[in-house]
Amino acid sequence: MMNIMTKTDASVEVDPITLQVIRGSFETIAEEMGHVLYRMSFSSIIRESQDLGAGLFDTDYNTLCESESTPMHIGSIPGYLRGIEETLEDGEWYEGDVVVHNHPYHGASHTPDLAVVVPVFYQGRLVGFAGNTAHHVDIGAATPGLIIDVPDVFAEGMLLAGVKLYRKGKPNNAIWNFIRMNSRAAQQLVSDIEAQVASARLGAKRFVELIEKYGEGTVFAAANQLMDYSERMMRQRIAEIPDGEYTSEGWLDDDGRNREQRLKVKVTLRVTGDEVEVDLTGSADQTPTAYNVPFEGSTKVAAFAAFRKLLLDTAVSDTRVPSNEGSFRPIKVTAPLGSIFNPRAPASAEARFTQCNRMIDLIIRALAPVMPDKVIAGSSASISFAAYSGVRPSGDYWVFLEVNEGAYGGRPRSDGPDSIDNLMANTRNNPLEDLAMHIPMICDRYELRDDAPPGAGQFRGGIGVVKAQRVLTPAFITHESERHTDAPWGAFGGREGTVGKCLIYNSDNPDELREMPSKFSGLEVGANDVMAYYSPNGGGYGDPLKRTPAKVLEDVLDGFCSLEDARDVYGVVIDLEDESLDVEATGALRKKMSA
Repeated sequence: MMNIMTKTDASVEVDPITLQVIRGSFETIAEEMGHVLYRMSFSSIIRESQDLGAGLFDTDYNTLCESESTPMHIGSIPGYLRGIEETLEDGEWYEGDVVVHNHPYHGASHTPDLAVVVPVFYQGRLVGFAGNTAHHVDIGAATPGLIIDVPDVFAEGMLLAGVKLYRKGKPNNAIWNFIRMNSRAAQQLVSDIEAQVASARLGAKRFVELIEKYGEGTVFAAANQLMDYSERMMRQRIAEIPDGEYTSEGWLDDDGRNREQRLKVKVTLRVTGDEVEVDLTGSADQTPTAYNVPFEGSTKVAAFAAFRKLLLDTAVSDTRVPSNEGSFRPIKVTAPLGSIFNPRAPASAEARFTQCNRMIDLIIRALAPVMPDKVIAGSSASISFAAYSGVRPSGDYWVFLEVNEGAYGGRPRSDGPDSIDNLMANTRNNPLEDLAMHIPMICDRYELRDDAPPGAGQFRGGIGVVKAQRVLTPAFITHESERHTDAPWGAFGGREGTVGKCLIYNSDNPDELREMPSKFSGLEVGANDVMAYYSPNGGGYGDPLKRTPAKVLEDVLDGFCSLEDARDVYGVVIDLEDESLDVEATGALRKKMSA
């Protein structure tokens, strides 16, 4: 496969107006692809949570544009494309081909994230690709929906490498039948893959239309200029960080099997001029469970996402920088082979969410001393991913995947956001009404956590969520989360946040609580059993004594801060009967505490 770009094409200088028009076209195509995918999908994890990514790519597998969905999806597709090149059925692309791919040792992010890729041909030549990824509800793994405690990659379900769903426009019925026969949620899976096919085909069609309108040379010259611009902007931001080596470390609770054996995560950042290396040497060895991270498809992507968010986010950047390959070029990622972030085959590597979150959290912590106005305190950094499943009287499975929210740490100028997906993800919550319409479950409680305070600070940490889901029939639950032992860190005098927890109980006996580890696999539960998840609260930013007393009063009245903590931590005296501040007593107490 050869890139169509010639030296002549690459030297074309696109005028600023045309450049911006083509940029807008790229972005619109990616968004339209994402919109089609989630609007056509059947499973709630795609349709409602929008756990997906979509974009266009050149024949060198550079990301030309990406949908504004989940960063861990779109950033991974170049790895998928390189893996497809290694494994492609027939060894060659044809017009009308559609490929599905999910092999974690051939570039995929993890097995439930199926990529669907369509080659883009113009005048009979391969000029690029349109592709997307989406998290699927069940691909036939050892436990329904999610897996954690399994021996190897072969227990993860279907491994698809460079497989053609369509060849020259004709369906590969054998592979479609294979997929149908190897999933507990076959109808949802097949329908969602068909939505991915429609999305990718639309992207390819729009890509060709763009080339026909502006010319092949102009479009690819513009793409190169846009990638170079994103690279320049990323290099400028990295260059503002003082050269040096910055290190931070933390601990993961366990691997889902070996309890009370915490796993170290160590991040070392080496900033040299306008480049940075993210070195994960010193992190734990790979685990004997699925609690490992595919290097190409997830470890590298998480590091790219961290710096993209930290340095080029629209909230902190004067100009909107296109989301493309250019922003990844100044970032090098290193992880020793055989470590949790770069496992050796055939180790399972499906449960990779929380490790990536913690890596990003530690990147922020490592840079905090030299970027105090850009970073936040410790976040929950723990995606709670739960799989609920059971068998209907008909013998058919029902499977439901849920991503629960967490909380950000306090920020330089404001409190941490409450109850929100954070760091590496951008998923939406699933409407409870939709849930109850389709599966035998009811949500008994869904609100901000009030059993423990967020990290105190001039700007307090965000407040996590508590969600209690009750199953109406016997069921199975698999749950992946983190931070039951290592609290979110406070920054610049702020206090630590609060660790998470997970409880199992029966609604008829709510006082008989069973506290669960942060991750468990295939737990059998009975009718009216409840899983209540409490996400960690974020750490505080800055000295609590500098917090505006009125904000402390507001938190007390809302039930997020006790009278005792208001007095002993914040130095604020409150008359609860009058719901008012004692200004004089507060001033005196803060003066005493400061001394």
